[in-house]
Amino acid sequence: MNATIERIDSESQRWLDDLTARRAGAVERLHELLLGAARFEVRRRAGTFVREDLDDVAMQAADDALMAVLRKLDTFRGKSRFTTWAYKFALLEAAVAMRRRAWQGREVVLAPDDWSRLDVAAASAEPETRELLAGITSAVRNDLTPHQRAVLLALAVDGVPIDVLAQRLDTTRGALYKTLHDARRKLRACVEGAAS
Repeated sequence: MNATIERIDSESQRWLDDLTARRAGAVERLHELLLGAARFEVRRRAGTFVREDLDDVAMQAADDALMAVLRKLDTFRGKSRFTTWAYKFALLEAAVAMRRRAWQGREVVLAPDDWSRLDVAAASAEPETRELLAGITSAVRNDLTPHQRAVLLALAVDGVPIDVLAQRLDTTRGALYKTLHDARRKLRACVEGAAS
């Protein structure tokens, strides 16, 4: 067995030791670092949101990131500094929170048979493109399940973020990725079958 072992720098090792042992102040210091990263990401994505609400979003993102980091301490391999590795959790949580916030109050309509937009696009397209779009539209209508059509439309056409759709449908991101993957695989097979 020829496993590559990464050398963890001394600062990162101190973080790991302190957090693993839950030494006084280590968790609080990490939370402060994560809060700083979350605030940065929240402000970067803020747009037209009310500024007073942003600190709450950043705090919740930092809290969630802290829990994720503590759960995954044993997965840190030293390929980067510990703080860099931990920051990614805060940035991810803040980004997810801001996407959800952007869709808060917006209706996510799951209309599985609303593929008329492809028909409109096909009408003004070149003949080859028109034929391809007609084949895709036919495959969507005839070969996908209603659930696959609804998920594909929401994610690929309407641009609903996957974490927002997962929350609205009370499912997981993984389940939606699987549904989307299966739908794309079916469509690809139909299009390749029609082309041969």
